[in-house]
Amino acid sequence: MYIGSHLSISKGFEATVKQAISIGANTFQFFTRNPRGAKARKLDLEDIMVADELCLLHRFGSLLAHAPYIYNFASKEDDTWNLAKSLLKDDLERLSHLNSCKYLVMHPGNHLNKGIEYGIERIAQGINEVIDGSENTMILLETMSGKGTEVGFRFEHLKEIIDRVKYKEQIGVCFDTCHTYSAGYDIVRDLEGVLKEFDEIVGINRLKAIHLNDSMHELGSRKDRHACIGEGTLDLDGILNFINHPKLRDIPIFLETPNELDGYKKEIKLLKYGYNNL
Repeated sequence: MYIGSHLSISKGFEATVKQAISIGANTFQFFTRNPRGAKARKLDLEDIMVADELCLLHRFGSLLAHAPYIYNFASKEDDTWNLAKSLLKDDLERLSHLNSCKYLVMHPGNHLNKGIEYGIERIAQGINEVIDGSENTMILLETMSGKGTEVGFRFEHLKEIIDRVKYKEQIGVCFDTCHTYSAGYDIVRDLEGVLKEFDEIVGINRLKAIHLNDSMHELGSRKDRHACIGEGTLDLDGILNFINHPKLRDIPIFLETPNELDGYKKEIKLLKYGYNNL
């Protein structure tokens, strides 16, 4: 099992890999830049090389880069849309130096009352204007909860975006448990059915990463409020059942629970060994 949490890279990649190891993780997620802005830290290629070597030594799974929330590929505003394209292009170029990271996850975007169809077309067009098929980092579209004017809370949205991308082999999906449950997919009582639906619509082969979160709200609430593992409506048994499903066992897991390091360490141990072995 590859499992980690979201960690800050403010002290560099080498330090963050060591921090991940200290909490029992063998992967981690990080923001490519300021999560609510455009500023990115200067690349330190020596630091990145050492981090890659540490990941290899400790048999890490692929790291997961998370795009900043300022990305909005569904926006009707050209300035916002062009900024998203510029930042994605820059993030992909920067990530090309980090061999231990194969994936960049991003929220598909908000259509801002222009409609789902408009948002889907705008997202696909934006991605098409950025990638040329030569990238060594795959873009993962995140499953969303459906709050506000989000695109991506139905599996059909993701399929339509992917279908319209020219280099669709460069596009995958990150499955967020809180978001997907809040969007109305019952992964607690009908996990088999949800995965069958995902496979038929998107293709299970496109599922490359999991954001593992409990939810503060009920099924179909369309609200995005993460809870610590076992403290929400998904329940610990539901989450353990999810990560142990045969179709999901080999997919890297990234915790985005409201925790500090000690909390992540406990959750990683819980997920690895179960509550009977704590």
